[in-house]
Amino acid sequence: MKIAQVAPLYERVPPKFYGGTERIVSYLTEELVRQGHDVTLFASGDSLTSARLASVCDEALRLNQDIKDDILYHILLVEEVARHAAEFDFIHFHLNYLHFPIARRLPTPHITTLHGRLDLPEYVSLYREFPDAPVVSISDSQREPLPWLNWQATVHHGLPENLFQWRAESPGKYLAFIGRFSPEKRVDRAIEIAKRSGMPLKIAAKIENAELEYYKTAVEPLLDGPLIEYIGEIGEQQKQDFLGDAYAQIFPIDWPEPFGLVTIEAMACGTPTIAFRCGSVPEIIDDGVTGFIVDSVEEAVESLERVAALDRGNCRRTFQKRFSASRMVKDYMKVYARIQSESPSVAA
Repeated sequence: MKIAQVAPLYERVPPKFYGGTERIVSYLTEELVRQGHDVTLFASGDSLTSARLASVCDEALRLNQDIKDDILYHILLVEEVARHAAEFDFIHFHLNYLHFPIARRLPTPHITTLHGRLDLPEYVSLYREFPDAPVVSISDSQREPLPWLNWQATVHHGLPENLFQWRAESPGKYLAFIGRFSPEKRVDRAIEIAKRSGMPLKIAAKIENAELEYYKTAVEPLLDGPLIEYIGEIGEQQKQDFLGDAYAQIFPIDWPEPFGLVTIEAMACGTPTIAFRCGSVPEIIDDGVTGFIVDSVEEAVESLERVAALDRGNCRRTFQKRFSASRMVKDYMKVYARIQSESPSVAA
């Protein structure tokens, strides 16, 4: 099948450092190519892929400080996809809603994976205008604010099976946090959990310009004492040791997280996750198997005493069964085939 994957331009595919959507687009694209499909990846020009690469900008927008209008490049991207749409059997968008006005007029069957939150009130009027847009959720909980959308499936994220390895030897003695320094990610909870438990906490986090003030006023004052270590933003190559050597990962979110890629990255390393009961967490974490789901800092601290009893091999086996890239591609191929068979242009 000739397939187009259309990625956002903020990060390269895959990202050099932090980045969830572009990372998943990379895993999906590479697995499709591995399975023999003819794939064109629309992404930033510095992207690394075995597919055919098409781009409207030389590098990821976040890396180019001279770019002031990122929407401009995304408009160019959508136009480029539309110009070549007839060359593909199927188009898979990952741009949220930006392409909707053009996509509904394309003759080529298509799908959009919604990677972000859907609970903002202003989204209602937008999606009411595009009730025909075929969309995929990355968790069932993501759908809750807008259950009436044209949902085609829920496809959980997946990772290449050889990306991370689990280690049977004794785990490290520190806690790990990966994310952004944003209010909803609640690194402050992770710090409190570490201090109450007396366990070291290593923080690998991204600081967005928009969140710099929050970092300086709410987070930086907490990065004191011998237990807390901020190591900066890390890329995929550093995650194996960072997560694999950790006693547990702390996922202390305070918002309806649509998925939480770091939870399955830790799982692939055999590392349990202590996660707060928000958004997709109950769908991803098997309580008492791949970690513990908690409702308070007190419960999180208490659960750390039970982590040692978990079988890290079970974490790895659960990842292989539920969250591999090959399973993700299998699920998406079912969606592609169904939409393609129902498309008027195909039927004609």
